[in-house]
Amino acid sequence: MQYLPRVSGPVETRGVRLAELLAALSLGIDLGFGQPMEHVLRQCLIALRLAEQVGLDDADRATAYYTSLLLNVGCHTDAYEQAKWFGDDIALKSAKFDHEPKSLGDLVASVRLIGAGSPPLGRVRAGLELARNVTSVTNMIAMHARLASDLADQLGLPDEVGDALAGSYEQWDGKGLPGERSGEAVPYASRIALLAEYLEVAHRRGGTTEAVAVATRRAGKMFDPTLASCVRADPDRIFDALGGGDTWATVIDAEPSRTRRLDGPRFESALTAIADFVDLKSPFTLGHGRAVAAIAASAGQHAGLGADDVALVRRAALVQGFGRLGVSNAIWDKPGPLTVGEWERVRMQPYLTGRMLHQSGELAPLGDLAIACRERLDGSGYPRGLPGSAISFPARILGAADAYQAMRERRPHREALAPGEAARQLHAEVRAGRLDGDAVDAVLAADGRRPPRRRAGPAGLTAREVEVLVLVAQGLSNREIAEQLVISPKTAGNHVEHIYTKIGAGNRAAAGLFAVRHGLLPDDRRSFPSP
Repeated sequence: MQYLPRVSGPVETRGVRLAELLAALSLGIDLGFGQPMEHVLRQCLIALRLAEQVGLDDADRATAYYTSLLLNVGCHTDAYEQAKWFGDDIALKSAKFDHEPKSLGDLVASVRLIGAGSPPLGRVRAGLELARNVTSVTNMIAMHARLASDLADQLGLPDEVGDALAGSYEQWDGKGLPGERSGEAVPYASRIALLAEYLEVAHRRGGTTEAVAVATRRAGKMFDPTLASCVRADPDRIFDALGGGDTWATVIDAEPSRTRRLDGPRFESALTAIADFVDLKSPFTLGHGRAVAAIAASAGQHAGLGADDVALVRRAALVQGFGRLGVSNAIWDKPGPLTVGEWERVRMQPYLTGRMLHQSGELAPLGDLAIACRERLDGSGYPRGLPGSAISFPARILGAADAYQAMRERRPHREALAPGEAARQLHAEVRAGRLDGDAVDAVLAADGRRPPRRRAGPAGLTAREVEVLVLVAQGLSNREIAEQLVISPKTAGNHVEHIYTKIGAGNRAAAGLFAVRHGLLPDDRRSFPSP
């Protein structure tokens, strides 16, 4: 059996550069905003040039560097809600740069998207629901920064990066979100990253003239006037050769201060943290990456793979969902049949994952394996329609583990399948010549050895509160929770309020992240712990 290529030398001794992992993730952030790949990388270069122009030391430049790479990483965490209200979360975010913030044009553009893709009555209902939840929407946007800060902490970045990300939507005039800081109280890295983000788009669309005009027009309002004056004073220093050469290599080589490398355990912890974050995009995929990783690694051991290949499969399982960021939740969360065009977007997910990872020599082997996750032995898979002879055994294990876990999870068009039914469907795929029988047997054997999920206890949650938390994490409203648990909507709302207070969450995404990290999601996602 031909195996996929691996990095030369064990990752555990060499370590993977954190900058490369964040740069790869940034390409997914680009896709989720409807921007061309390397938008974030270019804004990172602008941020570094601004930092140099104002004379920041290495430590502060490093803070600006990591803040710029992670600036909008939290914006996909409520894509489920964005799509529910506006029809297409990526279309909504891509319009961010088309109008002056909080202008009439910005408001009109947002209103036009409400309920997009729905019939007139559906659009009216979406508008009414949005009006009832306008405060929640504001809080939701503010939570983007908080969740990004949380990810920075999980990745072991300095506290200054987390603080800067927490303030990344604040503005110089105090009219940003959550609106708690203004002027010099906004972290310097936050001010630099915000300006760099808008400058990159303006420069790409209209050149240096447009970029300088944006900096000038919003100086003292959205932007720090001193930073804006740096742009006006020497624009060539900021924008020279911005779009030329190898942007990826330039950004990686520009990492300030000491290069951060992740050894084996820290690398897997970082991959798990990012996988959990990516999976927040939809309540239907919550915890999917880490669950597939556990099954695939155990299956690999059961099938007799060596330690290096088991580690490769586990890590590829954690990254295989990265490309999901580039597909709208209007597709992922659609309850009805997908159109031909929508299916083509779904089939792009593994390809996008590969594109995100292949620029890094150390991450490319994970991309090679992840991109084959949806390939099938009879050539009916995607994105490349590979024949069985071109699909390695580790890739076959990953594909079977991913398929099995997906069957065990609820989807918009069906409930989760019980273990027996999921096993029957996997065996049917083997008989049809699509999945490998040995891989399927290893996956089913591995699933039987999984430890039971934790059901109660963290943060002082009661068993009933865990029950409600799981439903919140899965995207159910208070009314739907009440129907599920046969309680009143008011009681459900009180439970949700108490849960948020105990776990320090403010929305579905934060609650879902807590549930995943504490092992609270039931193995069979149709059933929930008893009170």
